[in-house]
Amino acid sequence: MSFLKEIERRRTFGVIAHPDAGKTTLTEKLLLFGGAIQEAGAVKNNKIKKGATSDFMEIERQRGISVATSVLAFNYKDKKINILDTPGHKDFAEDTFRTLTAVDSVIVVIDVAKGVEEQTEKLVEVCRMRNIPMIVFINKLDREGRDAFDLMDEIEQKLHLRVTPLSYPIGMGYDFKGIYNLWEKNINLFSEDSRKNIEDVIRISDLNSNELDKLVGEKAAGRLREELEIINEIYPDFNREDYVQGNLQPVFFGSALNNFGVRELLDGFIEIAPSPRAKESDTRLVQPEEEKFSGFVFKIHANMDPKHRDRLAFVKIVSGTFERNTPYLHVRQGKKLKFSSPNAFFAEKKEIIDTSYAGDIVGLHDTGNFKIGDTLTEGELMNFKGIPSFSPEHFRYINNADPMKSKQLEKGIDQLMDEGVAQLFTLEMNGRKIIGTVGALQYEVIQYRLEHEYGAKCTYENFPAYKACWVKPDDPKNEEFKEFKRIKQKFLAHDKSGQLVFLADSEFSIQMTQSKYPSVKLRFTSEDIK
Repeated sequence: MSFLKEIERRRTFGVIAHPDAGKTTLTEKLLLFGGAIQEAGAVKNNKIKKGATSDFMEIERQRGISVATSVLAFNYKDKKINILDTPGHKDFAEDTFRTLTAVDSVIVVIDVAKGVEEQTEKLVEVCRMRNIPMIVFINKLDREGRDAFDLMDEIEQKLHLRVTPLSYPIGMGYDFKGIYNLWEKNINLFSEDSRKNIEDVIRISDLNSNELDKLVGEKAAGRLREELEIINEIYPDFNREDYVQGNLQPVFFGSALNNFGVRELLDGFIEIAPSPRAKESDTRLVQPEEEKFSGFVFKIHANMDPKHRDRLAFVKIVSGTFERNTPYLHVRQGKKLKFSSPNAFFAEKKEIIDTSYAGDIVGLHDTGNFKIGDTLTEGELMNFKGIPSFSPEHFRYINNADPMKSKQLEKGIDQLMDEGVAQLFTLEMNGRKIIGTVGALQYEVIQYRLEHEYGAKCTYENFPAYKACWVKPDDPKNEEFKEFKRIKQKFLAHDKSGQLVFLADSEFSIQMTQSKYPSVKLRFTSEDIK
C-alpha cells in the first residue's frame, strides 16, 4: 500500500466525557465491534471479573475509574483506528488536555439522564478552541432519561455546538424500541438479548409504510415519523466539510453497555472522521503527507511493565514515516537518537513495529531523555506548539515512611514526576521535598504506585502554598533580587530542572511581591520563562 494511502486510512481520536458517562465502556464496545477483543470487560470490576481493556493500571481496576490515558489500536473495514481513552475525573484533566493535542477528532460521551456536566464543558471548550472535529454520543438510552430534543438543545446552549442527529432513538428507558439511523436509512431494533448477539439492522426505504408499524408498534412509529419531520425542519443537513472544520457536530444515540448504537457510531465515524491533520510548529505548518518524519511526545508513562521497570514516551507522528533503528534528531537536546524497539499499543500490550505512519502513536523506550512536549525530526529544527503545562493547585510535603527504601522512593518520585501529572519542588532552606498537583486525587495515585510499582512507602503533610510561581529576575545580581531571596527564603524552592520557584501562600502575597520587587518576574508555568 502506498505511503499516501496508509496515511489516508488512519483515524486517531480521543474519547472524552464527565466521569461515569460511560466513556471507557464505549471504548470497550468499539474494540468489540472492531473485532479487536472477543469479550468486553466492565469498568466496575465487582460485577464482571474481566476489567476494561483500557483501564490496565492496577489502581484503575480497583477504583473503577481511568487515571491515565491509554492507547488502543486496531483495524476495522480497512481503516487503522487509534483510540485514546482519556480520564474523565477532573483531578486527571492534565493528561486529557495533553492527549487532545495528539488526536485528529473526538467523540464526546453524554449521559442521557444527566445531560451536559461540568467536566464535559471544560473538555469541549478545549476542543472548540483547537477546532477539533467532534461527534456526540448520547449514552445509556436503555435507562429513563431526558427527551432527545431537550438534550440536543442543552448541548447547543451549554457547549456552544451546532448539532445535527445522524441516528435517533425510538422511545427511551422502558419504552426503548431501537434506533433509526438517519445516515444509512435503517432501523436497529433493541431487544434484551442484544448484549449477547448484536442485532441485524432492518433497512426501511419508506418510513410511511406499514412495515414500520409492524416493527415498533403504531404509537412508536407515529411518534418517530413526527420527530423525524421536526429534525428535517430545525436541524441542518449533515455536511462533512463543516464537521471537519469544527462547525457542525453530528449526534448518535445508543447504549454502550448493551452494545447498542455502537456499530452505527463506528460505521459513521470511519466514513466522516478526518485522516491525520496538519499541525503548527514554531516555524511552519507541518502536513502529514510530507515524506520526512516529525512527531512530538505528549505523554510519558513510567513502569508500563513493573517487571521490567520500563519507561515509555508516547509519540504522535505528525508527518512522514517512523522507521525502526533510524537515527532521529531530539530537537531540545540537539542529538540524534536511534530506537531499536518502538512499540505499537493495545492498552498495556505492546508489539514491536518496523514502520509507523503519520497519525499513529508509537511508544519509545526512554532512559530519561524525553520530557513532555519534546519534538523529534529527521534533522529540521522546529518545535510543535500547544502542549499545555499547568500550575499546581495542591501542595504537600512527601515523607519517607520506610527508611530502608530511600533509594526506591527517590527513583519512584523521579520517574513518576516525569509523567507530567505532578511536579516536584525541593525547598532551598532545608531540602525538604514538596509535590504539587492539579488534583488532590493524584496524591493517592502517586502513593499507591510508589508502593506497588517501586516498593516504597510515603506519607504526606500539608504545605501552606497557594500557587507555584517560577521566578525570573531581570538581573540575578541586583540588590532587589537578593532582598527578595532573603525575605522569601522560607517559600523558595527549585523544580526538577533546577529553576527557582516561589511557593506563594496567597494571591495577596503574589500581588505584594510583584509591586515590591518589580524587577523580579513571576510566571505561573515553567514554560513561560524559557
